[in-house]
Amino acid sequence: MISRRDMIKTLFAASAATLTFPARLSLAGQASAIKRVIPSSGEMLPVMGMGSSGTFDVHLDGATRAQLTEVLRHFFDQGGAVIDSSPMYGSAESVLGELLTGIRNRDALFAATKVWTDGKASGIRQMRQSMARMRVDRFDLMQIHNLRDWKVHIETLKAWKEQGEVRYLGITTSHNRAHDELVRALKAEPFDFVQFSYSIGNRESEKRLLPLAQDRGVATLINRPFQRGRLFHHVKGMPLPDWAREFDCVTWGQFFLKFTLSHPATTCVIPATSKPHHMVDNMAAGFGRLPDAAMRKRMIAHVESL
Repeated sequence: MISRRDMIKTLFAASAATLTFPARLSLAGQASAIKRVIPSSGEMLPVMGMGSSGTFDVHLDGATRAQLTEVLRHFFDQGGAVIDSSPMYGSAESVLGELLTGIRNRDALFAATKVWTDGKASGIRQMRQSMARMRVDRFDLMQIHNLRDWKVHIETLKAWKEQGEVRYLGITTSHNRAHDELVRALKAEPFDFVQFSYSIGNRESEKRLLPLAQDRGVATLINRPFQRGRLFHHVKGMPLPDWAREFDCVTWGQFFLKFTLSHPATTCVIPATSKPHHMVDNMAAGFGRLPDAAMRKRMIAHVESL
């Protein structure tokens, strides 16, 4: 059995080669990344996006600049579009804005960030500042971060969408304890997107949020698919089951991502990384076959048995 580390090294080396990522790495011979529809518009999005919490809140010295530029290059070269940030993430918006100017295929960018403050005027100032920091004329998606003052901000966002200042409206949480309030918000207002946590080890969102998003035609962004690395600690030293190849999976990272991606209400998953070889591995999850319902049950049982 090839270790996860060795497989990632193989993927990374192949990605850096002359041939494109899909031609070299798509285990099912698939030529393009899997995409899902945004229900409110019909627009298609690649299922693999990226977050920036922690990973892009850095000082851009020479080595860090080169490393994060490589992360972004792999992301776009391998079919990525959605990049999610927030003013809460320190310098992440500014760092992304600076680095994206040097990415040749950044036209594919689906720029998403959040408003994370109280009050209408403060929210408007913060969103304008985010545009300047990420160097975009408008955001594809503006979200209300962790439901903060959402009843105020949603009025601004609805007006901005009507005026063409943002394309889509969203609301987020990273905490299971906030699901009750998130459900109320989704039922009350016309959100295009909702963001929350969902993974093979945290399936609370299956109870209400994923079914509600599907019923109401709301696209989903899924954060923390690795539970901040806890899933990798859980399987440390354990071989990947041979049957994972039935859904074109060759690493534990792809195993966890393909589980999350395979839920029919998942639109896009946004793991964060600052390591180029991890980005290559993450993006590979967005190609090839996904597990069906029976396989998902097998995956859960296997992880819980470890």
